Amino acid sequence: MNIKRVGSLAAIAMVGVIALSACASNESSTPASSSSSSAGSSASSAPVSGTINGIGSSAQGVAETTWAAGFQQANPDATVNYDPQGSGAGRTSFISGAANFAGSDAALSTTELASTFQSCAAGGKGIDLPVYISPIGIAFNVSGVTSLTLDASTIAGIFKGDIKTWDDAAIKKLNPDAKLPSAAITVVHRSDDSGTTFNFTQYLASQATSTWTAPASQTFPYSVGDAAKGTSGVADAVKNATNSITYIDESGAGTLPIAKLVVGGTATTISAKGAAAVVAKSPLETGRAANDLAINIDRTASAKGDWPMVLVSYLITCDTYKDSAVGTEVKAFAGYAASDAGQQAAAEQAKSAPLTSTLAADVAKAVATIK
Repeated sequence: MNIKRVGSLAAIAMVGVIALSACASNESSTPASSSSSSAGSSASSAPVSGTINGIGSSAQGVAETTWAAGFQQANPDATVNYDPQGSGAGRTSFISGAANFAGSDAALSTTELASTFQSCAAGGKGIDLPVYISPIGIAFNVSGVTSLTLDASTIAGIFKGDIKTWDDAAIKKLNPDAKLPSAAITVVHRSDDSGTTFNFTQYLASQATSTWTAPASQTFPYSVGDAAKGTSGVADAVKNATNSITYIDESGAGTLPIAKLVVGGTATTISAKGAAAVVAKSPLETGRAANDLAINIDRTASAKGDWPMVLVSYLITCDTYKDSAVGTEVKAFAGYAASDAGQQAAAEQAKSAPLTSTLAADVAKAVATIK
């Protein structure tokens, strides 16, 4: 998938309608997850102009397309380019100055925060703004199987390569009524430096410690299966390979079935609401600036409906830009992404969970500090 110069007149009009209608239709159905009206205040400010370029998360790709279209409708002289090369590429490009902002499913690391950010003013740093919450699903294409339940330990065994066939005893125990084939499991993982991989491996490192012995990593840590680039790459690989399995942001799964996840002893269906519930219980990372809102996701969450295999994706921007005009446009775009309209439009198009009112208000305050 390649998203550049998004926002033809037709797309802008369509997403503008989506943003407005979704805000109205979803407000009553998901009150716990709807963002606060204060987050949208920057979206109604004076129009901005110019061009800004972002690189990063492929999981965020659909949301970025949606945000760019809605933002450009309100700011017809502004252009937002976004290239979904992957989270790692996004952070690297932002630090080097090759991009004005990054999209990343992992916040800037302590080492990255110590970098010299080439687009930022002297002494300026990158900040992490959570704008996209989405569950990670285990998508599969198994002959004769349309429903599957997996727990953390079994997922870890599959993706580590310890569980090699679909009729393995561990899978059969969780799926006693399924007609599991004796075929070999084809594991598909990301080939690129991926925030989705980081969140997936962080979940397994936390919840399947006896099996998954590698630490959380943005590159897949084991030599097993096939590799594909980006969200669309792993989705296509599984669609085209019978008896295959992958981890993927729900927005990219398309028609692929997604396994239920055993959470707190209960087989749980993937949901944006469950992902948002986990994020709402999770604290911020410590030791960061007040306007850096990196979240320490609680992978142990196990209340009914919780989906702890979740990613929080960030817009990474400068706190102060060398070019004030770029800073003005990035600030306005980030404000729109975190606004009611932006969040509800992304929820409609990407199946993401709108920011809670508390988190939306915090993001709005952080966005207001961008210069």
